[in-house]
Amino acid sequence: MNSSPTLELEGLLIREGIEFIAGVDEAGRGPVAGPVTAAAVILPIRKMITELKESGLTSQAGPYLSLVRDSKKLSERQRELALSAIKEKALDFSIAHVSNEMIDEINILNATRLAITKAIESLEIKPSVILIDGKFLNLKNRTCISIVKGDSTVFSIAAASILAKTARDALMRQYADKFPHYSFEKNKGYLTERHLEAIQKHGLSSIHRRSFTIPV
Repeated sequence: MNSSPTLELEGLLIREGIEFIAGVDEAGRGPVAGPVTAAAVILPIRKMITELKESGLTSQAGPYLSLVRDSKKLSERQRELALSAIKEKALDFSIAHVSNEMIDEINILNATRLAITKAIESLEIKPSVILIDGKFLNLKNRTCISIVKGDSTVFSIAAASILAKTARDALMRQYADKFPHYSFEKNKGYLTERHLEAIQKHGLSSIHRRSFTIPV
């Protein structure tokens, strides 16, 4: 059974007087086609913790945490249910895509940084602290806390991972209609055997990443 992320870190920050905490994550670093996508979300952490306490639950249980976890550990249907709950509860959230052309131009690491920066800057509420999945990213002039495997342990990051994953998947399904040979609705741009066969037969589409190693 998969363990759920908790509100422990957010609770510590709230007790230090920090009100607006943004969870941030990305989706789509590994595929050979499509954009890299980032999401930022600000949740009503103080209210959520209060409700948990009033119900006699802890930061490791409750109706919010039962739905939200690392997006990779959820089925598509579970992600959609979690997405609805996140959007209903969020104080603010934003999504940002960086195209495959830009990935080819500035490399995937810098494109990921750009997507994350765009997502944060698109928030209407300016966060005091940003919680980011991973260990590679710190943004200038912002208070960031990077957490390895944060999408599995930190609730706000897990929520962002679901926002990013569902937004990117929806975009790849749109691309599937435009480029039907590649089964993007199924592989989401990852290099599956069927995807590779389609590339070898039809060549690269306009959304494939030329800077990635693709055996054509």
